[in-house]
Amino acid sequence: MKSTARGGSAVEVLLVEDSPGDVRLTQEVLLEANQRVHLHVATDGVEAMAFLRREGRHGNAPQPDLILLDLNLPRMDGREVLAQIKEDDRLKTIPTIILTTSSAEADVTRSYQLQANCYLTKPVLLDAFEGVVKSINDFWLTKVKLPYQSHSG
Repeated sequence: MKSTARGGSAVEVLLVEDSPGDVRLTQEVLLEANQRVHLHVATDGVEAMAFLRREGRHGNAPQPDLILLDLNLPRMDGREVLAQIKEDDRLKTIPTIILTTSSAEADVTRSYQLQANCYLTKPVLLDAFEGVVKSINDFWLTKVKLPYQSHSG
């Protein structure tokens, strides 16, 4: 097991998000809050699974310590990505946080049924969105002890 509080070690985070604005904002806020974060971005579910399975151009991708997953994605939606992550013995221990615009009770319930570790609704206001991203860092990347992930193949 590794602790994110360890000195100097990188924390690998996979952001699965198709909105360029949300990607940019998440990147800026997360990297400002925690310089140890290595943020990787997949813009759809197919690319996310290729990254996680180290397929194609992602052959040397590190195993993430944390996944931030949008639900509404092109090609393969976040619900299907979440299901595939939690069915895969090599991936299912990676904490997966749903970070989405949907506040629909059906999406919340389905995400937890699929074993999401957390469900956060993206606020519309910029300051509130920044606050949510900072809270992810403060809790998941500072206080929580994450399971050890081998970052190499």
